[in-house]
Order: sequence, then C-alpha cells, then structure tokens
Amino acid sequence: MSRPFSALLFTACFATVLAADAANQTTEDAGDQPIGGFVPKKSLSYVALILYGISGLIHWIHFFTVPPRRPFMATLPLGMTAMAVGFILRVLYANPPFTLGKYIVMDLFILLSPCLFLATSYMLLSHLARCFDEEVANRCLLIRHSRITKFFVWSDVFTFFLQSSGGGLTAMKNANLANLGNKIVLIGLVLQALSFGLFTVMLVVFARRISEHYPELRRPQRSRPFKMFSRQPIDDWRILVYIMCATCVGIFIRSVFRVAEFAGGYNGTIATHEAYFYAFDTLPLWIAMSLYAVVWPARALMDRYRPLELGSRQQLNQRKLEV
Repeated sequence: MSRPFSALLFTACFATVLAADAANQTTEDAGDQPIGGFVPKKSLSYVALILYGISGLIHWIHFFTVPPRRPFMATLPLGMTAMAVGFILRVLYANPPFTLGKYIVMDLFILLSPCLFLATSYMLLSHLARCFDEEVANRCLLIRHSRITKFFVWSDVFTFFLQSSGGGLTAMKNANLANLGNKIVLIGLVLQALSFGLFTVMLVVFARRISEHYPELRRPQRSRPFKMFSRQPIDDWRILVYIMCATCVGIFIRSVFRVAEFAGGYNGTIATHEAYFYAFDTLPLWIAMSLYAVVWPARALMDRYRPLELGSRQQLNQRKLEV
C-alpha cells in the first residue's frame, strides 16, 4: 500500500475519532433551532442510503471477484460505503436535529468521503499509464506516472485535513469559531478543486497525445465486443478514459457546489436548503461513481497497450529522431 494512500486512510480515521469524541462530549447539548439550519428529510436520506448502498455493494463484489484484483481500487467501495454511513448518520441526526456531536460526525462523513473518490481517480491514471510502454507514458503524461499518485494523493491528504479540521468548527455555537471553521473548509475545497482540475487536464492531455503521436495505439488491434457488468477484460483503453472523464464532470459539479455553499456562509441560502445538497452533491457523485459499477476499471488495466507488441520499437525511435 502506497504511503499517500496510507496517509489518507490515517487522516480519515483520525478525523473520525475526533468527531466521535465530539459526539460523546456534546450529546446532551440541545438548542431551539436545528444546528444545520434545517430539519433533514428522512425520506431523501433513505433514498440516498439505498442508492449508495447498492452501488457500494456492487463495487465490493467487483473488487473481490473481477480479476485482476487491484488493492488500490478498495478506495472506491470504501468511499461509497462511507457515504452510505453518512446518510445513516443523517437519519439519526434528524431525530432530533439539535445534537451538535451527531451533526459533526454526519457532516464529516458526507463532506470527506468524496476524497476517496478523488484518490481513486488519481491512482487509476497512474496505473493506466503503466499499461503502456515506458516511452509512451513519459511522452504523453505531463509528469511521470510514478509521481502522479504521490503528488495528487498527498494534495488530497492535505485538503482532507483542512476540511476535517474546519468541518468540526463550523457548527460551533461560538460565531468566531464557526466562521473560522467555514473559512478553513472553504480553503480546503478550493485547493481540492484546483488540484482535481489539474488532474483532469492531465487526463485529457494524456489521451489526446496518445491519439496524436501513436495512432497505432488509438484502437486495439484485436478487440472483443465490449460488455457491461462483465468480468471480461476490456481491450480498448479509451473506454476507461471516457468513464474517468464522465466521473470528472460529476466531481466538478460537486466541487463547485461545495465551494459556493461555504462561500455563502454557514447560514447562507445554499447551506440551509437541503434540495441544493441532493441536486448538486449527492446525485452527481452517485451517478459519477456508479459508472464504475457498470465498467469496473481493473478490467482495462492490462499490459496490452504496448507498441512493442506491434513490433514498433523502431517506429518509436524514428519518431524521436523526427522530433
């Protein structure tokens, strides 16, 4: 297990422990107004719980049954499971919605679980690049594939820490602490969005450069019919890239929404109206990450995209001379 991934899990566990401790200390705290500014609708929480639970279950089944098993892919079902737990906590918090500790734990689970989705995307691009010849990967990536996971996952760890540390302060009764926590979370979300934007550019550039500089790799020489919900290997690497690009759209929608939410303040219109949360956070993330339930990424991570198999080492050397 890579160090960045281990650090991300450690940070997640640390944030959970702190939140649980806050829950124990504030269980009896109650007020006249809901802490989040509104009373969560249990019906919507149940629907989200079922959707994330089903997708997470399918992800776990894929992880354990579809070869080859890639340990780093555990971040995806872990993220879906954490989101489902977040909605369970949302139901518990809603009755009654006056307990500070319950609110903090629930909010941290839902706010921080997508960090695992981002980590999945970062590691996927690194592993996909390794499926190509070393020269192809180095020429088409903006940075070396060995540095992708380290750079982006460590940035994820840093922004995760900012969001977790600020998230626990946003619901405090002390207005100064709440405003400070809101600003810390906002900084973390903005940095996270910028980091993921850079990653998306890298993904698009990688696919475009392969198509431009190595046309023989644009399409597989021998391709079996593509099947959804299958254990059969995927011969066309572009299918995985298309899925990753689609997930990037969903994550970006969620990122923009979260930045707008915290920019509007703890008592802002977006933060206190539940419909925005489900329309621009819950639903886009679920659609984006559920695409991997249809096309499990490990099916495309095979060492088949190598020009050496096509006898093109001379072609590569010739291109280098021409450039």
